[in-house]
This record gives sequence, C-alpha cells and structure tokens, in this order.
Amino acid sequence: MLKAIIVDDEPYCCEALATLMEDFSDVEIAAVCHNAADALVAIQKHSPDLVFLDVEMPKINGFEMLEQLGSVNFHLIFTTSYDKYALKAIRFSAIDYLLKPVDSEELQNAVNKVVNRSQKPVAQQLEILMQKIHAPTTPINRIAMPTMEGLQMIQVDSIISCESDSNYTILHLKDKRKKVVSSTLKEIEELLEDHSFTRVHRCYLVNLNEIEKYLKGEGGYLVMSDGSTIDVSRSKKEVLLKKLLPNRE
Repeated sequence: MLKAIIVDDEPYCCEALATLMEDFSDVEIAAVCHNAADALVAIQKHSPDLVFLDVEMPKINGFEMLEQLGSVNFHLIFTTSYDKYALKAIRFSAIDYLLKPVDSEELQNAVNKVVNRSQKPVAQQLEILMQKIHAPTTPINRIAMPTMEGLQMIQVDSIISCESDSNYTILHLKDKRKKVVSSTLKEIEELLEDHSFTRVHRCYLVNLNEIEKYLKGEGGYLVMSDGSTIDVSRSKKEVLLKKLLPNRE
C-alpha cells in the first residue's frame, strides 16, 4: 500500500481530496498538512511514497518547499489552480499535476500512473522545474519528455521537427533518431512556444532554425536540415513567411 501526504493550505481542498482518495484501496493518507513547515516534518516522519503538493501556499509555496527538501524520494503530484507560468514549468519537467477542483477521473489516472511506475522524479526534472519557475519567461534548452523508452531529457535545439501521430508525437532529432512522445502535438506546441518553433501544418511543428529551403506552391513545402520535406498548409503559409522574412511587406 502507498503512503500519501496531502499538502494544501485550504482545509476544504484537503478534505475534498481525502474524500476522493477513500475509493483507492491501495493508497493510505498518512498525514494532511496545511503549510509547508508541517509538511517538511511529516515527510521526514512518514517517508511517504506519494505527496499531493499545492503550488500556491503562503510563506513557503510548493516549489520553495521542494527546494528546502533538497532531494525528493517520493512520487509527486502537484495540485494547482490555473496559473500559466506554474503550469508551463510543471509541463516542462513532465511531473504530474491536477487542476483544482480535482476531478475524480483525472485523480484516478494520476494515481494509476504512480502505482504502475516505479521511477520517482529525477534530479534533472526538478532542475528543469526550478529553472522555469525562477525565470518563467526565459527559454531553457532542455525539456523532460515521456517517451516509449521512459522519461528522457531532450535538448530543444536538437529537435528538427515534430510530427503528430494521434495522441502521440514523433520528434525528429538531428542525430537521425526518432522519439515517440506520449503528448499531443498541441501540447508540444504549447511547451515550445517560447522557442523557435512554428506550426506549419495540422500535423507538423518545425524548428525555424532547421529550415534549409521554402519552395513555393499553393501552401508550399519546406526542406529541413535532415533532408526531409514538410508540406505547409495554406492557412499557415503567411504566418510562416512573416517569421522567415520579418521585414517582408
């Protein structure tokens, strides 16, 4: 059985989550904490397998609490209200999160991932998370990606293009490798919006720095640095040309 700790400064959120967790026979709530100071003590005392951690807390927020811990030896699921920068940082690190109010089905999926996955957050994930939290508008050049082989840290500038494959995305990398990522192309596009990537087709996102040629046509097509060709849809043509030729009238 997994031991879990709930950390949230709002008692009703703790109660709501604890009530939902009553349906999980394989998870036991070892402690409920309403601030980071108490949570640090509870984590030391109970050595939990899983911590539900609220992002927005007074005095010490969830991210600052993790920094005080140093190492994280438990599975982590953030709980948060919508916050653009916090969510982007969490997504960059590929750590699970739940939006408040917590949905029972999404909770079930998150807990199932913990039950079926032995790997806890690795140091690189937390490093990426903290880099993005401390400099939310500054692009960072490494992203955690859940791939078919497991979680991998990928250099953003090593990606030539991203190709949609239903609920997955195929990353085409400079070293000729392909990585199948368990994220949709739209999710990847949102993560990479601060980098030199643009959507040129409903199925393709490309690295502007890796375009070798644009050949005209109804929408035209691109020749990428790896020799691949990618169609440009008519609806995306003007946006692409403005990015390739910013001074074009």
